Amino acid sequence: MNDQLTVQVSGPLIVVQLRGVPTPELLGECQAQVLALTQGVQVAKVLYDAREMAAPPVDVPWAQRQLDEGVSKTHLRRAIVVPNSRLAFLARLAFGAGDYRVFYDDIDAATHWLTEGDA
Repeated sequence: MNDQLTVQVSGPLIVVQLRGVPTPELLGECQAQVLALTQGVQVAKVLYDAREMAAPPVDVPWAQRQLDEGVSKTHLRRAIVVPNSRLAFLARLAFGAGDYRVFYDDIDAATHWLTEGDA
């Protein structure tokens, strides 16, 4: 298992932890694991914990955007938790017009946003 990436289910959420500098290959692996966990659901709620991630080159967020263009069946609602404005900017590049929100070091607020409206 790659020590830069952890993908697991925690209650109603898929929790992704990214550490270090991600590569397009790592993002592809992450996307494949997330999509495998979304089988049979219409809306997947994904919490990306990028607090231990370092800023990658700009081509890496573009790779994420290309991965997202290939996803059509499952609606992904994503909260991305970042430690600084540089990673927040890169997250916005990566996820574009998708259903996501960026949070600064606040896992609780991100979790609340993802689960609001759940019974």
